[in-house]
Amino acid sequence: MDSIVWMYKMMSITWRYDRVIAPFDSPLPAQGFARMPKQISPNPQYYKQNRLQQLRGFCYAAQAGSISKAAERLFLSQPSVSLQIQALEREMKTTLFERRGPKITLTPDGKTLYDLASPLVEEIDTLDDTFAARRGGIETGRLDIAAGESTTLYLLPQFVQQFVKEYPGIELKLHNVTGRDGLAMLRADEVDFAVGSMIEMREDVDYQPMFTYDPMLIVPLDHPLAHRKRVTLKDVAPFPLILPPSHLTTWRVVDYAFGQHNLKYEVKMEAGGWEVIKKYVMLGLGISIVTSICLTGEERLVGLSLARYFPKRTYGLVIRRGKFLSPAAQRFVDLMREATKSRRSAIEGAITLGASPLTSGHHGPHGRQAPTSRPGRRKKSPGLMRVR
Repeated sequence: MDSIVWMYKMMSITWRYDRVIAPFDSPLPAQGFARMPKQISPNPQYYKQNRLQQLRGFCYAAQAGSISKAAERLFLSQPSVSLQIQALEREMKTTLFERRGPKITLTPDGKTLYDLASPLVEEIDTLDDTFAARRGGIETGRLDIAAGESTTLYLLPQFVQQFVKEYPGIELKLHNVTGRDGLAMLRADEVDFAVGSMIEMREDVDYQPMFTYDPMLIVPLDHPLAHRKRVTLKDVAPFPLILPPSHLTTWRVVDYAFGQHNLKYEVKMEAGGWEVIKKYVMLGLGISIVTSICLTGEERLVGLSLARYFPKRTYGLVIRRGKFLSPAAQRFVDLMREATKSRRSAIEGAITLGASPLTSGHHGPHGRQAPTSRPGRRKKSPGLMRVR
């Protein structure tokens, strides 16, 4: 019996050695079972084998300003991403982030590494799409675009329709967000790019204006100002206005213009969205100052130019600085640029023939203008918008 117990103990030791010790050491020696594993010296190559994973975690954390958000994007736990970044800092022998509570910001060394690593990570992440495009076509992939309501309703439909027709295998997602939220998504790399209007430039994004629209006063058909050929801000001031919410850019621009001319004005109603504003103006509840991007020519309104008092509004492409566009994103951008070139060629051709294509209205991707009312032209049907 004692010999059986002894043999059982020896077998147990052997099994534990094979399962636990052997993977970290050499195979089982020919004699004896009590040999302990050798001390493993730190391998400097250990972390470098995971360099791409470390850099991806580092770049995502830099873009989001948060390790927890980077972890969510990577489908990892927060401690895992923290360890990756700490390992990277040890290898680089520097501190990459300044940690202030839950928020993190890049140190100067961190900014240098981010500028170097970000394009590499993005190229690796889009390698499949890029490879497919180089082989002759964009068949699959995903494209995320951030845009405000006006851009989504009036500017993008033509391009979305054309893109979906040419690339049916691409999953296209439009994020209808405010300008502030769109910038946040752009910085966090949650979208490929944004399309919209920017008045205040940012250091970390590139804005490429493409389309230009005029500031317009819109009034009901029976309004006292409807039959004027021109209006001044002094003419507008006595009438109540319907404007977008006060935290948006339009309100600040209107306030600045009236202030420059020492005029008081009344805002009777705040309403979100140009379609809502146009509806309440048609109902006679007030007048409004809009950008001609929202005017289709089918509204029961009269539009009067206010270009003397307000700046024209440009709309275009907003990209995070240093962003590497995927093939799908690049193709969508190319569609927009082609429309801009076509519009420019049409204008130059009209000028050569002696026409005046920039009389009034907006100059968008369709190359159309808001309709104008001039002597000698066919009268419009009642109820359609008139622009002066």
